Amino acid sequence: MKTAITIAVSRSTAARMMLVGGLLTLTLSAAPGQEKGDCLACHSDKTLEGTRKGKKISVFIDEKKFDGSIHGSLSCVACHTDLEGKELPHADDLAPVKCGTCHTGEQELHVKSLHGKAVERGDALAPQCKDCHGSHNILPAKDPKSPMSPLQIPFMCGRCHTEGSPVMAQRTIHQDHILENFSESIHGQALFQKGLIVAPNCASCHTPHSILPHTDPASSIARGNISKTCTKCHAQIEIVHRKVIRGELWEKQAHVLPACVDCHQPHKIRKVFYTQGMADKDCLRCHEKPDIKSAKDGRSLVVRQEELGYSRHEKTSCSQCHSEVSVSHLRPCETITRKVDCSSCHAEVGQQFMVSTHGALVAKNDPNGPTCKECHGTHGVMGKLDPASLTFPTNIPLLCAKCHREGQKAAVRYGGAQHEIIEHYTESIHGKGLMKSGLTVTATCTSCHSAHNVLPKNDTLSTVNPRNVPQTCGRCHHGIQEQFESSIHALKGGKTDKPLPVCSDCHTAHTIRRADEAGFKLQIMAQCGRCHEAIAKTYFDTYHGKVSQLGYTKTAKCYDCHGAHDILPISDSRSHLSRENVVGTCQKCHPGATRRFAGYLTHATHHDPEKYPFLFWTFWGMTSLLIGTFVIGGVHTLLWLPRALQMQRQRRKEKAVKPQGDEKE
Repeated sequence: MKTAITIAVSRSTAARMMLVGGLLTLTLSAAPGQEKGDCLACHSDKTLEGTRKGKKISVFIDEKKFDGSIHGSLSCVACHTDLEGKELPHADDLAPVKCGTCHTGEQELHVKSLHGKAVERGDALAPQCKDCHGSHNILPAKDPKSPMSPLQIPFMCGRCHTEGSPVMAQRTIHQDHILENFSESIHGQALFQKGLIVAPNCASCHTPHSILPHTDPASSIARGNISKTCTKCHAQIEIVHRKVIRGELWEKQAHVLPACVDCHQPHKIRKVFYTQGMADKDCLRCHEKPDIKSAKDGRSLVVRQEELGYSRHEKTSCSQCHSEVSVSHLRPCETITRKVDCSSCHAEVGQQFMVSTHGALVAKNDPNGPTCKECHGTHGVMGKLDPASLTFPTNIPLLCAKCHREGQKAAVRYGGAQHEIIEHYTESIHGKGLMKSGLTVTATCTSCHSAHNVLPKNDTLSTVNPRNVPQTCGRCHHGIQEQFESSIHALKGGKTDKPLPVCSDCHTAHTIRRADEAGFKLQIMAQCGRCHEAIAKTYFDTYHGKVSQLGYTKTAKCYDCHGAHDILPISDSRSHLSRENVVGTCQKCHPGATRRFAGYLTHATHHDPEKYPFLFWTFWGMTSLLIGTFVIGGVHTLLWLPRALQMQRQRRKEKAVKPQGDEKE
């Protein structure tokens, strides 16, 4: 299908093109063709535009990307052959590039494929070479940035073959959710989650250029060819499979494999399994008997079918977990030498667990290290949303308590003040909400410490590290986190070398109480005073502080004036104590407060001559006057005392010698 591109440029651009074209005509009129630089003289202009099918498109070519492409060493006329030997600027209409000129074999395959036939009949949605490989920035398939690299192919194919796309809407018969099913299959998980570029992608099964319907005998996914396609990777499939599957012979004819899609759906491989086959029956032949011998460590080896049937692994066969079983033995499990590796399916969780404190203990074979089965169970594993599951929110504290309750194997390893963790949690606001009110959305052990990536708080990657605590608490208290992160206590807002407080410094880690409780309100001044010791002393010298010490909770505390989580410097207009807001802050308790009232010095002290010199000198002046008065008065009294005593004795003598007659008179 011929595509014409009409160059529509501005006057300034046209002028430049004419000037460049004239110079090229003078200097290259005898030249047989054009060099790459000649074309880029115009096409390196980012504003250069053209039209295709009535729509404006950019015809700018990034020279750096072109030079880095697989065609970087070629000249422009190597592909645009109709421009060879012609003068510049060239005509508006250009012939479409024919990639088959160089890539003959690929072109022949493409013409016969579904894509090529769609191009031939003029389908507007038909992909051409440039739609998959690009135009001027073609990269080799080994380059991770190339759309042809193994990790990118599913996304490239998904542009057309995703559910709801125009291409899928045109088809009357097709498989639903192809890309979605592939991403959840074992092939898709290996490719996307583990980055295994050797895992099959779309082109591995459908081929890159010879894409044909499965009804075509020449198709790589035709029933007669699908086994050959699969055995390109699964070469030893005959040895892996049983000779009898679902009551049928594996090879009905010698050296003729059955169609893989008979059991494994094309895009849902290992996502949906067929019913449990001989392998499970071989296991249950012994393990469903109640009289089976116990393991060497005393564990029961009985597998209850009803327990497995209601678990998350209902559709998982025994051999998928116990991967070392040998089907050629009467007892397939006698070849097992290792424990079940859950990370073979749960890779991401397994990686998190191995770097955690729990995983490190397990790696050292420490008996204190909990394994997957200790928390999730063995054959009766249930989802965390099932109330009967060990990992259901209301069961998590009891689950963690098996090791972390006081006196248990994890608790005895603690040092410092880490004691009675479970007991404190159950009495906290989180614990009461969970255990007494049944609020499954409240914080549990795994909400703060994470489920699988448990690390000590001194590890910078830990969710309970002081740097990460605000984000951890913010998962539930997001609004408060936003306030805190803009406050002076946050790392972004605080300008100090001293350690800044986080949620657990004021609210504690496990004994978190309601903020409206009297105990919390009376304790908060001491919490603030741990860092602001001098200011706390001045607070307790004020009326507010003295009344608070008497246990009265309705008087102003630190957070009533400064705020709780949004503390800002007074110079900040958003602060509760800024000039714009201080009157409103006082009016919360004193409705009639005015600006003059708000001028009250809340932390004023007569002990600071630099900050409050007037109060300092007034206090000591009045104190000196008072002391001086008492000293002078005291000295005067002491000096007058002997005279007073002498006068008293003199008066007594005079009274004693006075005549009797005088007394009668």
